[in-house]
Amino acid sequence: MTDKELNIIDHLDELRKRLIIIVAAFIIFFIVGFMYVEEIYQWFVRDLDVKLIVLGPSDIIWIYFMIAGVIAVAGTIPVLATQIWLFIKPALKPIERKISLSYIPALFLLFIVGLCFGYFIIFPTIMSFLIELGGDMMATNFTAEKYFRFLMNTTIPFGILFELPVVLMFLTSLGIINPYVLQKIRKYAYFILIVVAILISPPDFMSDFLVAVPLLFLYEISVNLSKIVYKRKLKKVKKWEAEFATDDDEITKE
Repeated sequence: MTDKELNIIDHLDELRKRLIIIVAAFIIFFIVGFMYVEEIYQWFVRDLDVKLIVLGPSDIIWIYFMIAGVIAVAGTIPVLATQIWLFIKPALKPIERKISLSYIPALFLLFIVGLCFGYFIIFPTIMSFLIELGGDMMATNFTAEKYFRFLMNTTIPFGILFELPVVLMFLTSLGIINPYVLQKIRKYAYFILIVVAILISPPDFMSDFLVAVPLLFLYEISVNLSKIVYKRKLKKVKKWEAEFATDDDEITKE
């Protein structure tokens, strides 16, 4: 085998190792979440005025797997980020390793913040609107499966989308993108975010507005944070160039 083929095999082995660790972490967190499903379920339904119903045994299993799956995803995020960092670490410069490592805790924290934003702000607002829309025309009863599916559809997207600032800052620090590119594609990004808002919210203007505005605001925050990272990177590059030029002058004099 050539050195190139051996190098590819080593990379594939390393990737397989990282994937095994990620899958193992997901399974562990899934089991832990499965063990505490009842407590988590009771916490989610604590403020409901009605008792959720199920239409069959399969609904109960679905609830267990769904709640345990969300816990597993949340717990696996820092593990996933760490394994990705370890995989790309050899290709990074020392300063890039240090910077990228600092983003790992932020990924997990922003995911949790996004979930909280969706659960405590977006979900109750939309839920109240839909219940009031029914008024006295119909009795309000929810199946556990429909209720939790709706809950996850209005919270998990925010957990994922709140990762946007950290991801863009990380890509900026690596030089893959810059804030000026983000500004140029702003209208396309707005269009995509508005489509996402429409898809994850009920079909009325107010709900679409309540979901779309935070997403657009989040994109602008990401652009500004990218600018900060980009400016700091430029300063460091200029500093290194100045130091390098000084060293060259000293060598020339000698």
